[in-house]
Amino acid sequence: MTQATTPRHLVWRRLLRHRLAELSLGFLAVLLLLTLAAPLIAEWRGIDPTMTDLFRRLEPPSAEHWLGTDELGRDLFQRLLDGGRVSLFVGFAGALLSAVLGSIIGVVAGYLGGRLDGLLMRITDGVIALPLLPLLIVLAAIDPRKLGIPADIAQSETFSLYRIVVIVGLTGWTTVARLVRAETLSLKARDFARAAQALGASPLRIMFRHILPNAAGSLVVATTMSVGALILLESTLSFLGLGTQPPAASWGNMLTGAQELLQDAPTLALWPGLMILLTVIAFNFLGDGLQEALDPRSERRL
Repeated sequence: MTQATTPRHLVWRRLLRHRLAELSLGFLAVLLLLTLAAPLIAEWRGIDPTMTDLFRRLEPPSAEHWLGTDELGRDLFQRLLDGGRVSLFVGFAGALLSAVLGSIIGVVAGYLGGRLDGLLMRITDGVIALPLLPLLIVLAAIDPRKLGIPADIAQSETFSLYRIVVIVGLTGWTTVARLVRAETLSLKARDFARAAQALGASPLRIMFRHILPNAAGSLVVATTMSVGALILLESTLSFLGLGTQPPAASWGNMLTGAQELLQDAPTLALWPGLMILLTVIAFNFLGDGLQEALDPRSERRL
């Protein structure tokens, strides 16, 4: 098999044929690079994005402040990069947590079947039936200090960030679980799964060494598309004051600070809102492109 016909190369070639997915991948790569390099960019520009200066609030774009300043005189461009790092981290980490939980529940339910399958799927249906936004608000409003967590830890920015990741992850696994269960029901009847069972492989080995890797294509697509949805959820919680807390920046709490200044400084809401919109759309287009790229039948259209 030549390099041009390896499965990895064929997937990559099919992905690049999807123009919107290609543009989305480029946009997300640049955004990820900028957000990761935000501290270096701030140092190079000589700007502290957390320092307030009320004498320079709501300044227009200039050579010093590329997008102007916010309501507290902080550099808006650097705040966008810092907020993007938080929002992307929550999206990626939450999607990964959802994928892990959903994969375990889905493959166990699909392979073992019986009453366990019925129980796990009823739990899944119950979580799906719950209204998502009120559920997130209730979970985010729980005071961690009442759960025995020390006050200094509960009020730290790191704990707040990981808390949001856990909250969005615990509510986003249901789609992955149902998808993996459906793939498992199909794959466990294939010859390779029956052969492994005949050779004496344990159910645990068959599930996680044979079935789950063969469901990776659908899992990657579902996880990619869920990143955008989780970024939107994090932004909603932060906008409501239940997500990332100031002075840490996220696109959601930047919108919260801008909502009272829409007439005087509409760009304060425009830029974070635009970044949320473009990022969510880019992940959705990338998911569509991956779905087509991982489908072998799309090779017939090359």
